[in-house]
Amino acid sequence: MSGTQSGPRPDRDPAAAARAGLVRQIRAGGHLGDPRWRAAFEEVPRHLFVPYYFVTTPRGYQRLSGSDPDPQRRARWLDGAYTDGALATCMRDGELVSSSSQPSLMAMMLEELRVEEAEERRPGAGCRVLEIGTGTGYNAALLAHRLGVEQVTTVDLDEEITGPARERLAAAGYRPAVVTGDGALGCPERAPYDRVVATCALPSVPPAWIAQCTPGALVLAPLATGLLALRVTDPGAVRAEGRFLATPAYFVPLRARPDPDAHPSGVPGSPVVTGGRRWGPRDGLPREVLRDERFHFVWSLTAGSLTPRESYDLWRREGRPRRERFGVTVRDTHQYAWLDSPDGPLRWPLPGDAESGRA
Repeated sequence: MSGTQSGPRPDRDPAAAARAGLVRQIRAGGHLGDPRWRAAFEEVPRHLFVPYYFVTTPRGYQRLSGSDPDPQRRARWLDGAYTDGALATCMRDGELVSSSSQPSLMAMMLEELRVEEAEERRPGAGCRVLEIGTGTGYNAALLAHRLGVEQVTTVDLDEEITGPARERLAAAGYRPAVVTGDGALGCPERAPYDRVVATCALPSVPPAWIAQCTPGALVLAPLATGLLALRVTDPGAVRAEGRFLATPAYFVPLRARPDPDAHPSGVPGSPVVTGGRRWGPRDGLPREVLRDERFHFVWSLTAGSLTPRESYDLWRREGRPRRERFGVTVRDTHQYAWLDSPDGPLRWPLPGDAESGRA
């Protein structure tokens, strides 16, 4: 599909009107300045990818559906589909397994991929993107609209997720490669990639992603409640380095098959979760720090190496540093987070680092 195609008139189609309103809201927040990404959000019907979702109520979760016979509940479903918020789309045993991310955050992440750089570097070849975490398929549709379906590969663990996503993508007119498999292993059969984007939270960066990239590729992934942008310097030696973006980001954790041979590098399938417990005054922390999401980020990033009190002392001593001052270096099986400089004194191994003794 082309970004120049005209869609339904908003004055005749409630979904189109809702979609136009969402685009205006995202633009008011400072995103979608590029007309090609704006066209993707204007023309890809999000409601088609979320035929139902779950909302929280005092009694638990309520399912809203586009096929509900009650017109008021259908209207609530459509309004929610075009609200700038995340939607819980797959629950299993009361646990959130998959979701549709907040559209403005999706827009920001797609812009941060800087796909135009890859297109300019190799004119005519386009930009090949690997997405980890297919979810509903909506993000893959946006990528396919902007880049072309042949440039997009998306991976998720369960056919329960990839099957419906594949059908919804086809119904919307997009047929990118939808692969059922362990996202931590990437998709080597369709490599190399110019960009890798993950829509699931990580404890560390799977080396397979870097190895499947072209030199100079970008990897954008959620880690420690932040978004890490890595530049691949040497895919053969699995080398990459980069900093966190300013924005906070909260995603469903990366899931992996319970196979001990699936991650020879020791990369687990779930993130470090604040040391396995909540912290509080008993750790010697002021109560106000519990409400500071910037400290939550620092603690999540250093939880494998520091206690809550040590993380707090570091954060306070360094002037309550924001996310942008932190970065990550990947060197083969070694990867570590750092403050201000990858060669400076403040460095912490990430889970799975071969030198940390933790796997």
